[in-house]
Amino acid sequence: MKKILAAFFVALVTLPAIAGNRNINIVDEGAEDGLKKDNAPVIQKVIDKLSLAGGGTVTVPAGEFLTGPVELKSGVELHLEMGAKLVGVADIATYEKAHQVVDGVVDPYSAIIYAYSQENIAITGLGTIDGQGGADAFKVRGDPAGRPMIILMRDCKNVVVSDVRLENSAHWVEYYTGCVGVRINGIKVKSHCNYNNDGIDIESSDVIVSNCSFDCEDDAICIKGLYDKLCSNITISNCIAASNCNAIKMGTASVYGFRNITISNITIRHASEDNIRHWSTKIAGITAPITVISGIALEMVDGGIMENISISNITMRDVQTPIFIRMARRKESVFPGGSRMRGITISGVTAVCESMMSSSITGVPGLYPENIYLSDIDITAPGGGTEEMAAAEVPEAEKSYPENRALGHSLPASGLYIRHANNVYLSNVRFHFRAPDARPLIVTDDCKNVVQR
Repeated sequence: MKKILAAFFVALVTLPAIAGNRNINIVDEGAEDGLKKDNAPVIQKVIDKLSLAGGGTVTVPAGEFLTGPVELKSGVELHLEMGAKLVGVADIATYEKAHQVVDGVVDPYSAIIYAYSQENIAITGLGTIDGQGGADAFKVRGDPAGRPMIILMRDCKNVVVSDVRLENSAHWVEYYTGCVGVRINGIKVKSHCNYNNDGIDIESSDVIVSNCSFDCEDDAICIKGLYDKLCSNITISNCIAASNCNAIKMGTASVYGFRNITISNITIRHASEDNIRHWSTKIAGITAPITVISGIALEMVDGGIMENISISNITMRDVQTPIFIRMARRKESVFPGGSRMRGITISGVTAVCESMMSSSITGVPGLYPENIYLSDIDITAPGGGTEEMAAAEVPEAEKSYPENRALGHSLPASGLYIRHANNVYLSNVRFHFRAPDARPLIVTDDCKNVVQR
């Protein structure tokens, strides 16, 4: 039965313990400024030398240095001085050696700077790493289709990335998977030159991300749960997230999932460029030329676990959907007792949205998100909803890719649509409209214990 209801903390980032004070400038070892010579052999030689000696710093001075993939090794810090730029070689074949074998399978991902099972490693400085991701060599579709990232860290311990600028990736910009102890501070990401240009992808534990800006074609801040460990104990704060897709996202990969994650003090806005998506030309009811899909997207669709999630102090504009919480059955669960999504708190959100795809909390029959707390939420929407929209049936879309538009280009509620969910608590949740809207503010369907205060 359908019912209608009325309506700067700064993280301390500590460099890993680098043994001694060894510092080698790559130019002193034969690296050449300019974009003619692949300097990867020189850079790799210095990294190997320092790692074998117990650790040290590889310095990239001011200038442009072309490089293929290099493997960062234990005890080594790669430091890019102000004015330094590492430029990735624009040739997919060059990155073949960066593909590692993981559990007997060749890893499909590669990167300009990569590390596997290393510890106490760092990438620092005020320089830039440019992936040349828009080059003709990387104009191939598929994920990842051989296109390299800028940074890839797998199964590493004590990783620091600070202050650097990361630009123009051919694939995701940076990916930290299976790592323990990751500290990312003050980095600036801008990448709009190719498909899958996520700003940062995290699949690790004991992670702090702070004081960063992400301006990218795909998801800005993305926490994934694909492999055999939960993403846990993650703190993300004081960041700017600009995206043509989702700004803050957990999923879509959610085979294992997420636990004990805190996200706070984030500013969300549309990306500075839109070279691929053009949502306003594809989806009826979008009222701005460039938009973020969802400001906050929590997606548990592959049988995993999502619990103890806290998101607070978020300011967003230019979004299609401010809050999108979705549980579905794209894959079956590997966990005894099945998938679960519970203990989610979202508070202190101010949003201006630009579509008829309202905020939503939805499960599917048999899979119910529960114990969801929304408080101090203030949303301004375009309005203009019709009685036909209010009466429309919403597809279950149990196995669809979990984006807002999977539920249709409008929802029956002008403010918040809740279906197949239990124990949802709303406190000081307010909606404003720029034009009259015939849809009710809040609609619930097959829910137990939805409480408004």
